[in-house]
Amino acid sequence: MSKEKFINFLKVEKRYSTHTVIAYSGEIDNFLSFLKDEGLLLHEVGYRDARYYFSKMRESGRQASSINRSISSLRSFYKFLLREGIVDNNPINQVNALKTPKKLPVVVEQDKMLRLLENKQENVDAFDVARDFVILELLFGTGIRLSELLAIQEKDIDTYNKRILILGKRNKERFVPIHDTLVLEIRQYLKLKYMQDFKNKSNNLIVTKEGKPAYAKLVYDIVKRYLTQITSQKKRSPHVLRHTFATTLLNNGADLNAIKELLGHAGLAATQIYTHNSVERLKSIYKQAHPKA
Repeated sequence: MSKEKFINFLKVEKRYSTHTVIAYSGEIDNFLSFLKDEGLLLHEVGYRDARYYFSKMRESGRQASSINRSISSLRSFYKFLLREGIVDNNPINQVNALKTPKKLPVVVEQDKMLRLLENKQENVDAFDVARDFVILELLFGTGIRLSELLAIQEKDIDTYNKRILILGKRNKERFVPIHDTLVLEIRQYLKLKYMQDFKNKSNNLIVTKEGKPAYAKLVYDIVKRYLTQITSQKKRSPHVLRHTFATTLLNNGADLNAIKELLGHAGLAATQIYTHNSVERLKSIYKQAHPKA
């Protein structure tokens, strides 16, 4: 019952995305299963019990970043239980997050991405191909998240003012600009979309071949298929294109605060990670160009 109340709190009050809520739910289920095995109730858990739980995770081979997500999820859960008067302490507060190595965002080289988008297939007049390239252009050209892409409605697109209304995290709205090429591609795609004899018509911009709203795995598979043509790197997800968008802007002189607004970040700290990529690029150029490097 406590879990259900917390999950409803995340959905209604915190307005977390479906993906985030599912992640929280999974972490809580694992923890409750552990408590059942140990013969413990939520209000009986102490610091040592919590430490033991997370140490078992480490022994099972879970990555530090994954364990930290679990710590964060359960800390929030206990904070909610404390507020509701279900427990009288938060044992997770005493658990420190594990140290994790800083990972730079994985990006696709700008030139490779541009070549992919410029060398479109001959059958670009086919509905599904046009849709695929609109997906690629939107992710690389605006830096929006996968969830934001899937939420775009036809009415959100303003081709006259060259912008799209994006519904971001916690239902926060923002406008993102779109370039001339993307405007033309969206118009062409919508024209092809209207010509399809769909039994299931949707107002979502991105749809399946049957006209239903597109889903995450479909977009992921499309992005992976096209990125495989230009890169051998392991990560070839929609989020890689978001990273590529931000890094490309920064490398071409864009202001960090402007990139923050375009990405829909709540604070500048999340955007600053892209400066590391820029520094690494400068170091690479220095190493190649300087005789002493």
